[in-house]
Amino acid sequence: MTSLPDQPRRTTRTPSDRMGRGRPEGARLSVGFILARRFTLCAFANFVDVLRLAADEGDRSRPILCNWTVLSDTMDAVTSSCGISVQPKERLGDPSRFDYIVVIGGLMDDEMPALGPAYNRYLREAAAAGVPLAGVCTGAFMLHQAGLLNGYRCCVSWFHHADFLEQFEGLDPVADQIFVVDRDRLTCSGGASSAHLAAYLVDKHVGRAAASKSLHIMIIDEALEPEKPQPGITLDFKTRDPLVLRALLLMQQNIDTPLAITEIARRLGHSKRQIERHFRSALDISPQAAFLSIRLSLAHHLIRTSDKSIAQIALDCGFCDSSHFSRMFRRQFETTPHALRRPGPEAGAA
Repeated sequence: MTSLPDQPRRTTRTPSDRMGRGRPEGARLSVGFILARRFTLCAFANFVDVLRLAADEGDRSRPILCNWTVLSDTMDAVTSSCGISVQPKERLGDPSRFDYIVVIGGLMDDEMPALGPAYNRYLREAAAAGVPLAGVCTGAFMLHQAGLLNGYRCCVSWFHHADFLEQFEGLDPVADQIFVVDRDRLTCSGGASSAHLAAYLVDKHVGRAAASKSLHIMIIDEALEPEKPQPGITLDFKTRDPLVLRALLLMQQNIDTPLAITEIARRLGHSKRQIERHFRSALDISPQAAFLSIRLSLAHHLIRTSDKSIAQIALDCGFCDSSHFSRMFRRQFETTPHALRRPGPEAGAA
């Protein structure tokens, strides 16, 4: 892990300390955004919209109670992963005028996403000044690259969990929560969960009513606590074998139309026999059995938490034959899908 020599002594500033430094009078929450190259527009837009809707009465969008701006070193437009560009509004300046600095990460190319030296210096200055830092989506990678997550728990998307482990050996990121708050570091898996992280901040600084109003206007039922599981599939398999992790990720991404193991091997650039050897060594299970377990685990979750029909859940989990689905389900969980949906004495019957 990177250590930062000769960091300035850290101080903690209150909102009143930040008044007179460009913060609008009356604002209770001020956020500066740093957008990474090919940042995810959805994560940024969800975060900003919660602030916007909480900042004013109705849907008038005046930055009264909340204030936000996009910061830049060069003031060049930043292109998102979908090709839409955002024009920064201010240069980096003094980080201490913000309550939070939020880094919105983006797509992972062949290389680990990174910010430039000017942004890393700015984030370190913010940390030294006691300004909490947030990493959204792969923003957590960038905070860690700047040496600002050492000793902190952090949240990453289940989709990027294996990549994080490969790049930052020795860390144990959280991939089964929508966001993590650890003292003055906040990290979020991205997507819709960024709205919940923003609502958490609005609740803390502006009030619960303002947070609820924002989410309701965005047609989000309620604010979720950090411990809420990510909507992806949490793996029951624990391994650090990078080949097995990549194979498991491919399985997760193809639940409804399961890939043959030969196709998974082809996509990973290995032979089927190599994949099978790695699974046996790492998990003591065949890749076929692991894939079936993942599909059945998702089916179990959907039966317990959704209103979908059993037949539809079977299709969603890659089973075209309902009787085969029922047999496999009973073999793994010692109950049938219908018995699980209607708990009773028969639900635990073998």
